[in-house]
Amino acid sequence: MIRVLLADDQALVRAGFRALLDSAPDIGVVAEAGDGEEAVRLARAERPDVVLMDIRMPGVDGLAAAGRILADPGLPETRIVILTTFDLDEYIFEALRAGASGFLVKDTEPRDLLQAVRVVHAGEALLSPAITRRLIADYARRPPSAPDPSVRLNGLTDREREVVALVGGGLSNEEIAARLVVSPATAKTHVSRSMVKLGVRDRAQLVVIAYETALVTPRWSRNT
Repeated sequence: MIRVLLADDQALVRAGFRALLDSAPDIGVVAEAGDGEEAVRLARAERPDVVLMDIRMPGVDGLAAAGRILADPGLPETRIVILTTFDLDEYIFEALRAGASGFLVKDTEPRDLLQAVRVVHAGEALLSPAITRRLIADYARRPPSAPDPSVRLNGLTDREREVVALVGGGLSNEEIAARLVVSPATAKTHVSRSMVKLGVRDRAQLVVIAYETALVTPRWSRNT
């Protein structure tokens, strides 16, 4: 059972999320928090697998609470998904810097929210397609950090380059496995090895590299 802590200052929102999450046979809500301070306290008491954390809450906000939870040596296995109505760049980058494993807007489809909890619990990072596009767009506007950024890919095998490109396209490990006709475990291994070789710490950085090195080109920039 995946144990989830809900942190949102709106009781009605928490009730909706609890009903959805508790309806899944493999997920259960163990506690609810109405602000960031309470979220930190309950996380330490309940040791949840996943925290669904709103950003804008009274007192200690979700980003600060996420940072405290992720920095707590007593909660090494707890993962955080930031869930908010606000998809502003500043929040995206702050959440990723804090170590959040996922970032979803609140209009995410119910089935996608359940899948997000499962994916993050399994150890993967997750960004909604809209958030991924925002990250891509930001980095696509930046000048390359080196004259030939593709040099970074020299240590990758052809299959690993293919996998990085698929990660850049927003595919999960399961989707990559289906595309390449391999097992999910093999796909995860390719992703992990690529991250080690490229010296990146999370999936979001792998997406950035896929675009910086032109393994994937933003659709809106192909004709510009």
